[in-house]
Amino acid sequence: MADQEIYRASTYAPVNIAVIKYWGKRDTKLNLPTNSSLSVTLSQDDLRTHTTASCSPAFPADTLTLNGSPQDISGARTQACLRELRHLRQSVEEQDPNTPKLSTMKLNITSGNNFPTAAGLASSAAGFAALVRAIADLYHLPATPTELSRIARQGSGSACRSLFGGYVAWQQGTHPDGSDSLAYEVAPASHWPDMRAVILVASAEKKDVSSTAGMQQTVATSALFQHRAENVVPQRIKAMEAAVHGRDFAAFAQLTTRDSNNFHACCADTDPPIFYMNDTSRAAVRMCEAINSSAGEVVCAYTFDAGPNAVVYYLAEHEDVVAGTFKALLGGLSGWEGKRGGAVKTAESVPEGMEVAGELLRRGVSSVILTGVGDGPRKTDQHLC
Repeated sequence: MADQEIYRASTYAPVNIAVIKYWGKRDTKLNLPTNSSLSVTLSQDDLRTHTTASCSPAFPADTLTLNGSPQDISGARTQACLRELRHLRQSVEEQDPNTPKLSTMKLNITSGNNFPTAAGLASSAAGFAALVRAIADLYHLPATPTELSRIARQGSGSACRSLFGGYVAWQQGTHPDGSDSLAYEVAPASHWPDMRAVILVASAEKKDVSSTAGMQQTVATSALFQHRAENVVPQRIKAMEAAVHGRDFAAFAQLTTRDSNNFHACCADTDPPIFYMNDTSRAAVRMCEAINSSAGEVVCAYTFDAGPNAVVYYLAEHEDVVAGTFKALLGGLSGWEGKRGGAVKTAESVPEGMEVAGELLRRGVSSVILTGVGDGPRKTDQHLC
């Protein structure tokens, strides 16, 4: 029967990890950032959110299920995304009176992550990007990824970057309504496909201080933050775009590590101070520095989002030097199995003088994730509901 018909669309959306960090908002309601940012989209073969959006005249209410658990869909962020997407669908329906009135139907959204949620692995970015992309596909919207990034941004700021693959920037914008706060592609994954990452999962537990709460504390109290937003980040965005366009890993690595350190210094300068990194995180920093020193050149770069997990970037040609060292230390953990992990050659030794750091990593890292630069959201016929 027509009143029982269910319309569906599903998508996979990737995680992105910023190398020039977004932190702080100039408008909390619209999720407008105090500074621009730039990220690497990671492969969905390793880290992704899978979302199915469905609608039907038979559905009594909007619902959202994440990893098998019902979620509150009444929050302002989620509602802002749904409201904007429905408005765009209404425009489509007004142009063709024979088009099904999907905008009036309730939505059932089912989503699942193949990685820990709310543990500093950008789950909200992939989650809202998948939600927006799936509903846009359900509604057959003619919107571009850039146009959809404005909507996804309202759900989770960094979600706007997960609507693209490769190397992606999010411009902060200046308009009060947020119309120019959008993501754009700096370069596709195919431009610099050799970028790899090993993620050291130091904690899969929910963070003590959420990103939303933490960044507003920093904006309100950190003396370092204003200098970062107004002076440091704008220069680094330009330099990072140049590094990506030129495939200059040494410049990419220097900018990545310095920006991570600057971001966490601002967190520590917050009142009360926020510490997302822990002893395991700091051991990962020391190990990366030792790997570079031992190699005689910059072969890896660390970065930490709002969590203790280390994301270590390197090029494919240096996989055995970088990932191989961590495999020598952590080879017994999950994450090395499979084709990707099996291809990594275990280093014969760990850099000299890293006994303490090595022991901290062995005690504090629970698993590893091997990945690399990847593409943007993928439409799929594999439905979750």
